[in-house]
Amino acid sequence: MKQAERIERELISEETLRGRIKELGREISRDFAGETVILVGLLKGSVVFLADLAREITVPCHMDFMSVTSYGNDTESSGEVRFLKDLDEDINGKNVIIVEDIIDTGYTLREVVKVLGARSPKTIKICTLLNKVSRRLVDIPVHYNGFDVPDEFVIGFGLDYAQKYRNLKYIGVLKISEE
Repeated sequence: MKQAERIERELISEETLRGRIKELGREISRDFAGETVILVGLLKGSVVFLADLAREITVPCHMDFMSVTSYGNDTESSGEVRFLKDLDEDINGKNVIIVEDIIDTGYTLREVVKVLGARSPKTIKICTLLNKVSRRLVDIPVHYNGFDVPDEFVIGFGLDYAQKYRNLKYIGVLKISEE
């Protein structure tokens, strides 16, 4: 099946995404005025969002990355969180903003916050592009939220299905085949 045939519909347009990311950049810049922040992107999904967000932040910021997985190539979380890559930078005493593409059940993010919190940062905040509140099983404080989305499998703007669709300029809904 061709890529376009797997897209059920556009959920959030490129223009709407860009506008909200500008707003999030302003909020973060206001909240951390006079300070430096470390943007911690969770690979691979957050890369597109993190790059655009960083360009909208006016306070000094560093970028670092972690790779954490609980999905593999499936459409449902396995519930098992695996850390594949750790930070390169020491976050002790620093302002950390975890940048996530989407928060679903919350299990993965809870583990990331636990691991990073043990390293004594000054602050830990969470910034997500998409928030799937209806699927939340763990209470996660979201400080900067792009969009709440319905319980559908979303793709594009960094989000994938089996490593495909990350390059879409919008957020779409994956057509789940009845195979």
